[in-house]
Amino acid sequence: MSVDVTAVETYLHGLHDRITAAVERIDGTRFRRDAWQRAEGGGGESRVLSEGSVFERAGVSFSHVFGEKMPQSASQQRPEIAGAPFQAMGLSLVFHPRNPHAPTTHCNVRFLIATPAGGRPVWWFGGGFDLTPYYPCDEDVLHWHRTARAACLPFGAGLYEHYKDWCDRYFFLPHRNETRGVGGLFFDDLNEGGFQRCLDLWRSVGDHFLPAYLPVLERRKDRRYGERERNFQLYRRGRYVEFNLVYDRGTLFGLQSRGRTESILMSLPPLVRWEYDWIPLPGSPEARLYEEFLRPRDYLAELAAPAP
Repeated sequence: MSVDVTAVETYLHGLHDRITAAVERIDGTRFRRDAWQRAEGGGGESRVLSEGSVFERAGVSFSHVFGEKMPQSASQQRPEIAGAPFQAMGLSLVFHPRNPHAPTTHCNVRFLIATPAGGRPVWWFGGGFDLTPYYPCDEDVLHWHRTARAACLPFGAGLYEHYKDWCDRYFFLPHRNETRGVGGLFFDDLNEGGFQRCLDLWRSVGDHFLPAYLPVLERRKDRRYGERERNFQLYRRGRYVEFNLVYDRGTLFGLQSRGRTESILMSLPPLVRWEYDWIPLPGSPEARLYEEFLRPRDYLAELAAPAP
């Protein structure tokens, strides 16, 4: 099958609408919809919900951009496309719930294609989703990883394990020696097995995001909390900011391709705090996050027997 860019774009628009509708239904607040154009070619639509009843900030953005020169961040591993014309499209979201017991989450599904002079088009898919709890619950983490595994199962044995390991390695803060959260799935440069297989796998990851996240959100969004939990949430949000601004490929690609800065940085939480040399009290719920969750783990094996 030849590369069907229209099929990719159609899926992304549909996923954009599905996720938007689900969040508005839960929160009772409408997204601000902000269509934008890029001077170099293409554009997108950012949807941002602020100060809702459930979400302090939720952003979900579609982009489809064109350019005459592939950004360095996307061509470092592919010297044959350095400087080639390209188009890139994707959907990216980050949700920051107000309740500290409800985890932050991120999902991204993207597609890039470059056309080197005198050569064949070079294309690939990327994406995944990950979970960043502040007060982790075993049942939530187990559900999250079972759903991630279900997204991968139709496409071959060992795929979930491979993408989970990739996620653990990618969403890692070397300067803190900790993972950003409890992981999930991450993949990039996907083009093995032909376009249709890659498209189907990529869509499966996108389709499993809401089933992975919504049950966790429903269980935690109304749980009681106080100033202590709120302060810890704001402190841990600082790690999220550090990763996005220092290591995240999507942020780097967006800025280097001269995308819309407000849309690129909408993933950042509205409130955050840093404390100097803060250490959780031994035996506290905050200490449990550090002791049990901020490192790669085989959650399916350790938290419960895998589902049949």
